Amino acid sequence: MRGIRVDVRKSAVLLVAGVALAGCNGTEQAEPRAQEGSPTATAPAKSPSTLTPTSTLTPTSRPKPTSPPAPTPTRRRLKPGAKGPEVEALQRRLKELNYDPGKVDAKYGPSTQMAVWAFQAVNRLKQKSTLGPSFWEALDAPKEPRPIAKKREKDRVDVDLKRQYLVLYENGRPRLISHISSGSGEYYCAKDRGATVPRCRYATTGTGDFRTGRRFTGWETSPLGRLYNPIYFNGGIAFHGALDVPAYPASHGCVRMPMHIAEYFPGLLGTDVPVHVRRPR
Repeated sequence: MRGIRVDVRKSAVLLVAGVALAGCNGTEQAEPRAQEGSPTATAPAKSPSTLTPTSTLTPTSRPKPTSPPAPTPTRRRLKPGAKGPEVEALQRRLKELNYDPGKVDAKYGPSTQMAVWAFQAVNRLKQKSTLGPSFWEALDAPKEPRPIAKKREKDRVDVDLKRQYLVLYENGRPRLISHISSGSGEYYCAKDRGATVPRCRYATTGTGDFRTGRRFTGWETSPLGRLYNPIYFNGGIAFHGALDVPAYPASHGCVRMPMHIAEYFPGLLGTDVPVHVRRPR
């Protein structure tokens, strides 16, 4: 009876030893089958090089289910008179691209409209007041304005008469892109300053290469009207602010610009700076 007891103890020791060895060398052991889907279910044992510790399979360490990504919000159509965060985002984006919509006030007013016109012109978009999908796509991937002359001085002004915008370059990069309104092409008669007899001519903005010259601060009255902060570059032709800057050529020959831009434009544009005026294709 004593020998039998010894054998039982030895067997117990061997059994315990076998379990201990299985935990170190990865020998497969028979374990109770867990119900499928149970938190205690474990994967089949793997080789030592790929063995996953049992502790990593607890319910708290399982990857949490991820929710599907939120759909990209669509931009609604905007038109003058609109208000809200979308308009504010539009204004900020235009400013980033060197178009000046005026005060960032979340209101789609005239200043924002003129900045939109300039952006549409540079990006070869049809000029529309209501902004739709094609506009938003261009705003996400905007084009750079194309130089209009062979001479490309680092500091200069390019005037595109066909698309009615100007670009002021500073150190070779666009510093400001603005909507303009140039000569209407209409025939008119008016007395020049100091003349007694009216002179008749067409209201055109001549093309060519010029340089900035005389300037005036504030409102200057000319035979053809009032000019705000004018900077002359071709005889009596000047850049100047105006109360009316429509989407089409409407001046007697000068280059009109929005009033809020004319306020600081003289501070950006010095004297004897090249000005290139073209009507590109």
